[in-house]
Amino acid sequence: MWIQFLLIVAIIVLAVFMMRRTGADSHLAIRRLLMGLFVIVAVLSVMFPQWLSWLAGLVGVGRGTDLVLYGLIVMFLAFVYSQYRRNIALQRQLTLLARKIALLEASENENEATRNR
Repeated sequence: MWIQFLLIVAIIVLAVFMMRRTGADSHLAIRRLLMGLFVIVAVLSVMFPQWLSWLAGLVGVGRGTDLVLYGLIVMFLAFVYSQYRRNIALQRQLTLLARKIALLEASENENEATRNR
């Protein structure tokens, strides 16, 4: 009974922490909806573990824990893919910024050289 309470509190605290605004969230509403759905499913799974076993049997998986593992694998792969895409976008932005800085510095050096003549 205590472990269920602690797990539910941990799920809710982590969800609140993950849903806070960071300033760069372009899909905050979608993230909040998915996090809310995840919290509901996680709390129900902690409160009623037999529900997970029933759902696992319904989809053809042997145990509820296996179903959770498969779900976590899919979520991990989705996370890795989204981080990869975010990293590529950041690298593009960094490259463009470096090019702009290089062009500005070259222009300043050229202007300074013409003034010194």
